[in-house]
Amino acid sequence: MNHELQKLIQQDLSRIYDHQLTMKDRLFLPLEIKYLILWRKASWYRRKELSEKKPGSRIRFLFYGLKLMQLTKKTQINIPAEVNAGPGLYLGHLGRVILHPDVTLGANVNLSTGITIGQCNRGSKKGVPTIGNHVWIGTNAVIVGRITIGDDVLIAPGAYVNMDVPSHSIVIGNPAVIHPSDFATKDYINRPVSPEQ
Repeated sequence: MNHELQKLIQQDLSRIYDHQLTMKDRLFLPLEIKYLILWRKASWYRRKELSEKKPGSRIRFLFYGLKLMQLTKKTQINIPAEVNAGPGLYLGHLGRVILHPDVTLGANVNLSTGITIGQCNRGSKKGVPTIGNHVWIGTNAVIVGRITIGDDVLIAPGAYVNMDVPSHSIVIGNPAVIHPSDFATKDYINRPVSPEQ
């Protein structure tokens, strides 16, 4: 396995586990963690196929992409391989998660169950969100449109977000209300990795 890909997977796993995984740990990984690892591989090889045209990347992408589609049916997690995500992506639980393929996620983003990050089809916000670093997204939150979510943002469970959110904010409600907070994700983003690593 490619060293950079291995490092990304390890950075994701370090957000969940505070120790190096043993062989026994790896045998009994929860489905959402298996999904995350498989997604990372499919995403990695898709980018390699598109950018570098490396021999074998297309075959690996097709292999991991097919396995990812099969696991999507079991887990109800749907993060397309096209999604661009920084290191330290966190899936805490099994359950429905839906992301549009063009979504961009920064480093240390937590995705809870029941969330949708999708496209707005008309108007000035037509497009998909870009989400910064150290963002915690609560259960059943919906984030739509060509908007930017800054760094250190906590999006509360059930929030509907269709507007830009500045860094260091807590977003609550439907319609969403933004509350400035210097340490919005303190104690919510555990064991963050450095975005530059």
